[in-house]
Amino acid sequence: MATPHLDDVARRHRLVTRHRLTAAHRTDDVAAIADDVVALHSTDPVTVYLSAAARMTTPSLQAVDTALYEDRTVLRHHAMRRTLWVFGHEHARLAHHAATVDVAAVQHRNLLAQLTAGGVDDPAGWLADARAAVHELLVAEGPMPARRVGLRLPEIAATSVPIGPGVQPGHARVLLVMGFEGQVLRARPTGTWINGQYRWAAAESWVPGGVGAALDRRSAAAGLARAYLRVFGPATRDDLKWWAGWTVALTKAALADVGAVEVTLDDGTGYVLPDDLDEVPDPGPSVALLPGLDPTTMGWKARDFHLDPAITGEMFDRNGNGGPAVWVDGRIAGGWVQRRDGEIAVRMLADVGSEARDAADAAAHALRGLLGDVRFTVRFPAPMQAQLLA
Repeated sequence: MATPHLDDVARRHRLVTRHRLTAAHRTDDVAAIADDVVALHSTDPVTVYLSAAARMTTPSLQAVDTALYEDRTVLRHHAMRRTLWVFGHEHARLAHHAATVDVAAVQHRNLLAQLTAGGVDDPAGWLADARAAVHELLVAEGPMPARRVGLRLPEIAATSVPIGPGVQPGHARVLLVMGFEGQVLRARPTGTWINGQYRWAAAESWVPGGVGAALDRRSAAAGLARAYLRVFGPATRDDLKWWAGWTVALTKAALADVGAVEVTLDDGTGYVLPDDLDEVPDPGPSVALLPGLDPTTMGWKARDFHLDPAITGEMFDRNGNGGPAVWVDGRIAGGWVQRRDGEIAVRMLADVGSEARDAADAAAHALRGLLGDVRFTVRFPAPMQAQLLA
């Protein structure tokens, strides 16, 4: 039997449809949006809101806020590549046990070594006591910022932890490790929705069950790989390895465990789930303004099927962080930026025709209205943005 072939056009049809980049596929269910791209990047807090809004039938910043902090159908947690994400509950559980536990183990060892370097005689005992005290405080008094935790637990805060050339207070490092371990979660920010400083909450108090019951790593990896391929497939093995932050061995095992089917691509070999070989119909024209670090922009390591290599240097910084992008028919066609007066300025890097250009301008106008008086700075701007801001 011949190996199935999925060309770049077929891949873009899948991308537009499954990533909800057309009006016909949008929804106002924030948890569904997060699940349908596996998770929303949260390194830049603005990304969560604008990624969700771009996929909503009726874009609403308040709806994202409600899902995060009132209904709590989504939660914020570190996972793949030490990145901060917003997940639905099941994907958070899969990502935690497939990826975060390894990061947590490294962070735990690092903290013990740092405490030793700082002169703590019994670092393991100190950390166990500190962890218990922080957890007890958050359960008793509810979410609070790290600064208040330090004020309430001065004996922990007074322990200096050497970090590089400087030091950090003990409570801050304990919260970080407990976050990776899933014992605490980031709750409401200390400021507005564009603020990246959060209150901390005991995980089980914030979301029933916390990040979920324990799951063995291989089963979790299979579940996460299945979720990824459902949204991003076909994808190469390197795509999955890079996205999840896995070793080659774990990536191969996860692909085998989900029965991934090998397909040929216009440039290389990819994988899809065994029940996902059918053609996806042409979704029709689509235009979307996606924020920096959007999960679609950051979903693949190999991007030639949706990004002209000639403009990669305009859209991605040297560390591989993608800036705000204008997507047209499943391709990155340009970028955008918010200027100081609130205007959303768009610059096309590809010839997309007048209708798509008009649609991009209309999307920019709508985004300006959605943001209102809010002004934000992109944490990882695309190189092209300097010209738009000039």
